[in-house]
Amino acid sequence: MFKLISATLITTALLLTPTNNSPVTLAETCASHCGARPLQFKPGQYIRVQIVNRTPRVLKLEELPEMRRISVEPGKKYILDQQSATEPNLSLLFWDDTGRSLQANVSKPNFGTLRLELRPSHKFPGDRSLYILNDGQINVF
Repeated sequence: MFKLISATLITTALLLTPTNNSPVTLAETCASHCGARPLQFKPGQYIRVQIVNRTPRVLKLEELPEMRRISVEPGKKYILDQQSATEPNLSLLFWDDTGRSLQANVSKPNFGTLRLELRPSHKFPGDRSLYILNDGQINVF
């Protein structure tokens, strides 16, 4: 009788104790955990690129393939109009002459505008380029 009561108590304790590694998996849609959609433009679309310097220092920009070099003062905005920024691919390199790291925040405030805000960063080496692929995708490296 004592063995029966002990076995019953152990079984009940095991069944009622919650476990963190439950084999039950609940399926969910991507909308529940997939995050923000990546920025993208239509291939061949006219794009206006706004570069905003949110650092206390002068930043340097170089647009490729034109090899145009630009300086952007602290707190200022530079606008780069592209007839078709996705054909061919557009690259924009940016850096701080003092060697400090930058963080690039990209956004799409309206249909044909890409905004690139450059801020100081504590991560090394930081962001250094914006790349608009000919399929309209936006990459920051």
